[in-house]
This record gives sequence, C-alpha cells and structure tokens, in this order.
Amino acid sequence: MSGIHPFRVLRARPLWIANGVITGVLALLFAVFYVGANIDPAGHATKLPVGLVNADEGVGQVNLGARITESIKKSTAGGDKIDWKVMDEKEMKEELGKGKLYGALVVPADFTSSATALTGAATTGTPARPTLTVLTNQSAGSLGSGLARTATTQAAESASLQVGKELTAQAGAQQEKLPVAARVLLADPAAVTVEDGHPLDSHSGLGLTAFYYALTLVVVGMLSANVMSGQVDHALGYTHNDMGPLRLHRPLIRATRVQTLAISSTLMAGLSLLMGTLVMAGAVGIMGMDASHLPLLWLYSVCAIAVAGIGALSLLAVFGTPGMLVVTLVFIGMAVPTSGATTPIEALPGFYRFLAEFEPLRQITGGIRSILYYDAQGDAGLTRGWLMMAAGLVAAALFGFGVLGWYDRKGLHRLPAETTPEKTAAPA
Repeated sequence: MSGIHPFRVLRARPLWIANGVITGVLALLFAVFYVGANIDPAGHATKLPVGLVNADEGVGQVNLGARITESIKKSTAGGDKIDWKVMDEKEMKEELGKGKLYGALVVPADFTSSATALTGAATTGTPARPTLTVLTNQSAGSLGSGLARTATTQAAESASLQVGKELTAQAGAQQEKLPVAARVLLADPAAVTVEDGHPLDSHSGLGLTAFYYALTLVVVGMLSANVMSGQVDHALGYTHNDMGPLRLHRPLIRATRVQTLAISSTLMAGLSLLMGTLVMAGAVGIMGMDASHLPLLWLYSVCAIAVAGIGALSLLAVFGTPGMLVVTLVFIGMAVPTSGATTPIEALPGFYRFLAEFEPLRQITGGIRSILYYDAQGDAGLTRGWLMMAAGLVAAALFGFGVLGWYDRKGLHRLPAETTPEKTAAPA
C-alpha cells in the first residue's frame, strides 16, 4: 500500500497527454473520414454511369431521338460528371437490374411522330405532348440515383428546348395556323416524366437495407472479436475477468501468441454460424425485411461475420491494447463512407475511392445488394464480394499469424519465461 490517494493520478501529465493524443486523433480521423467523404458529392462526381436509350422509330428520314442522344452524348455541359452509356432498352434494363446504372434517359418510340404532329396545320384541340422518360435506380443508392436524376432531367429539358428550335424553324409561317396551345408547346415540346427503373419491395428501406444489413454483419464480427479475444485470454489465465464486484481468474495455461490466435479464430468461425443465423432471423423473421435467396443470404452472412471477426482478431493480437482503435478505424471509420451505399463511389474524392477498393464493408455490401435486389447475379456484386472476402481472410491470416510467429521467435512472449504459473495464478 503506497498511501497515495487514487485521485492523485489525475495530476500526472503523461496520463492527460497520452489519452488526449489518442482520443484527439480518433476524433479528427472520424471527422475527416465521415464529413470529408460526404461534404460535396456533386462536386466530386466523376463518370457517374447513366444509360441513354433511343427507342424512337422516327418518321421517314427524320429521327429526333437520334439527334437528342447524339447531342447529349457530345454535350460538355456536365463535364465528366456523367458517363452517358448509349444502349438499347433491353441492355438498359439489364444494367439497371444489376446496379451498374444510377439512372437512364429514354426517348420513346413515338417521340418524333408526336413532336412533328405539333407543327401540323390541321391540328385541333390540345396537341399530344411528346415525352422523355427519366428512370431512377434507388437500389444502386438513393444519393447516386438522385444525382443521376438531376443531371438526366437537366439533359432532357435542354434536349426539349433544342427540339423546340428545330420545330419552330420547320413550322415557319404555318405557326399562325396552329392552335394557341400548339404554338406554346413548340418552344418547349417535350414533357419530362420520372419513373422508377428498378422498383424495390416496400420493406427494402428505399435501397438501404443492404447497407444496414452488411454494416450489422461487420459490426457483429468486430465486436465479437473483442469479446472473444478477452474471453480466450481469461480461459488461458492471462487476464482477470471482472463480473460486477467479482474478479475471476483461472490458472495459467501457457500458450504462444500463434496458438492464442488460432484458438480465438476457431471460436469465431464456429460461433459465426450462430451469429449469422440470428442476424438473418432478426432482420428477416422479426423485422420483416424483404429478402429472397435465404439459404444464400444465410451462408453469405455467416462468412461475412467470420471474415470480419478473424480480421479483427488478427489486428487485436498484433497491436495489443491499441488494436481496438485500429479495428474501429478499419471496419467503421474508413469503411462506412467508402461503402458506396450512402455516397456512390463515383462521387467520392480520390483518396476515398482508393480506400473503397479494399475496405471490407464495401465488398460485403455489394454481395448483399446482389442477393437482396438483383436476384443474386454474380456480376451484380456477388462474385466480387466472395472473392474479396476470400482475399481478406487470406490477408488477415498471413498478417496475423505471420507477425505473431515473428513475436514468438523473438521471444516476445506475453509473460517472461522465468515467470511461473504459481507466481501468476490467483485463487479461482
């Protein structure tokens, strides 16, 4: 007993400095990752993929739809923010159904015939207005779909004005013979309609259930790793286990660092079966989330938790006490803003796009999206999800067991070699 009052430790400058540096850096990094990635998505948008479809059948040698699509494709008004992809209707629907397009602009089959009818001298009553259809795709992300909708609507309105100039010139002196309504429409003939290009079920969170489900898997794996790491240490007798006012301690069982990681990883792999089952049961069975391909969703959930958990265990084992901060930054701090679910990858600054190439949450989210929204198509993100999870598991194993094996070979054991179990063990 030193006789020093416990609160006197608050006078120690190193205590304030160490904790201030750690918590300050953590606060700064979270602000940079979260706010920095989402502060100006429209300004950072680059090559956002949007479909451009001309289904116009034309009238004779005239095809206004072809002129519109060609004009939009060559337009520099949006800079390189939008990547206009000219395709047919079938291809467009397939791409929307895989989440590869954030939206589309469609010129319908009767566009030319409806537009040229406005110049007809014999037109009576209110002329039928030609339409341009803007398709959205919330399944690819509501923000990305919103950015695409804004750009596509602006392009459609500009195209309408351009067509209006051509129709006005074509009508010439015949304008005086047209009904008043037709003359008004000539300047801006096309109506722009907005439709959902890939409708989702009502319990799909407007395209966000895949993100939140994937985030749940990652968080469950990460937090479980922290729990299992502590419990394995307690089972081996390296640490106490405080249960309220009780302190439990087991006899020491010496284990190398590699053996300890192997034990905790095996525990994680086995209990992932339980955790994956309960996550799916809670989301689908209790909360009513719309989902299909349930066996595949269950298998993917189990594997995602296992991979995230083993990755976190490796970081905890290598870095020790600071490991949980590293795990939090890797699996949450850098992962959420680069997942592509809230802000599309194409609307992130360059540094965040780089992180998105390997951050685990983005890969897992892509696979869940494919299962929930895109009929589990491999090229809709599922194949990439499986491959990146496998790569992540291999990387975690190589890093964790490799570094810990080096620790063991260097004699950097958790307890000095001369320390005996009798000296370290406390009464159970």
